[in-house]
Amino acid sequence: MRPCTVIAIDLGGTKIAGALVRYGEEGAPSIVARCSAPTEPLRGGEAVLQSVIDVALEMQRQAAGEELAGVGIAAAGCISPRDGSVLYANGIMPGWTGQPLAAAVEEALGLPAAAMGDVHGHALGETRWGGAKGLSSCLFVAAGTGIGGAYAVDGKIMRGFHGAAGHIGHTLHPLAVGQDCVCGGSAHVEGVTSGTGIGALYQGVSMASDDFDHSVTGAQVSQRAEAGDEHAAQTLRAAGFALGEACGSWANILDPEAIVLTGTVVNAGPLWRAALEEGYASQALEPLKSTPIIPATLGGDAPLIGAAENLLDSLEA
Repeated sequence: MRPCTVIAIDLGGTKIAGALVRYGEEGAPSIVARCSAPTEPLRGGEAVLQSVIDVALEMQRQAAGEELAGVGIAAAGCISPRDGSVLYANGIMPGWTGQPLAAAVEEALGLPAAAMGDVHGHALGETRWGGAKGLSSCLFVAAGTGIGGAYAVDGKIMRGFHGAAGHIGHTLHPLAVGQDCVCGGSAHVEGVTSGTGIGALYQGVSMASDDFDHSVTGAQVSQRAEAGDEHAAQTLRAAGFALGEACGSWANILDPEAIVLTGTVVNAGPLWRAALEEGYASQALEPLKSTPIIPATLGGDAPLIGAAENLLDSLEA
């Protein structure tokens, strides 16, 4: 690959991050410029799309004089693997479903554009240049406000027909039985193991309940456990064990070389981590019990690098 620069966009529910990802003579990416804007999703899908375009235009301005290969986008929602449009987004992003994301950015900038889901982008960045580099296969588990996932084989992300592959947070778990999920389903593991879910579990309500106090987060539950709150400690153990059980079940299906963990929940502390490992061992098949569970290493740069990688892949297809 010859040296080039890619405009990369990471669109989340809170922030739209933009970057210039430069590939030098040796092929490794580096981020050389950044900008950001608030997402403000309640403005509606068209307004958010315009903000994405504005961030991309700002990065194009900052890249004056550089050879730009195109625009890579990692975005919230189920992103079509065929045309980069938004096939589905939940109520957190009203009006985002149906937006012609890649096509609109391509038209506005006059550059090739490619889009994929934000967790897929995160996983692709880690697979190519982060904690999972060199692995033949990897299950990526993102435990933050929600639970997201992706599966990589030989450096490529399995995106699925609708771009929805990896929605592991919406698999069943017995600890969540009787709890409604924000997706409209129920008894989903996200409801008891994500940062939001840990807060709900501590309160004894579901994430979708009107009684749920959103100010009680997983981080706060962790802090309360460290301060001696036994109920908080029990909640952390239960959530960690449940996520470990789920990881064991997913590993039994996919048999990855490693499981890569990322997200704010990973910082919940040794109590949570010990419970996760115990839960994993309780469900993983015997040959898989030794599968390493390792940390991601790129942090917030992962989806930007992954978006750039996806753009370059699309140009070579």
